[in-house]
Amino acid sequence: MSMLVLLLIALVALLHAYFLVLEMFLWTRPLGMKVFRLTREKAESTKVLAANQGLYNGFLAAGLVWSIIGERRDVATFFLACVVIAGVFGAATVNKRIFYVQAVPALVAGLAVLIR
Repeated sequence: MSMLVLLLIALVALLHAYFLVLEMFLWTRPLGMKVFRLTREKAESTKVLAANQGLYNGFLAAGLVWSIIGERRDVATFFLACVVIAGVFGAATVNKRIFYVQAVPALVAGLAVLIR
């Protein structure tokens, strides 16, 4: 895979590693509550759910890193498709900005994987 494709995949992996940190460790802290627009009460009552979601984001990041290390287009395509689907679902059910933050970078990286 070209350096551009690898960098785009890495960007998506880094985003999901960041989501992992936000959801698993910073959910009830000022940064986590600001990013996700949470009240203290809402953050406290949902912190276990957020940690679970963060773990899944970590799995996505790990799969993308695996695709980079092994230069595996099939693995990259699978995990980027998972990210796009999750981003579309999140945009439809939670907040439309999820589409732009999560799905668009994965779509760009996925297209780069397919055309390069």
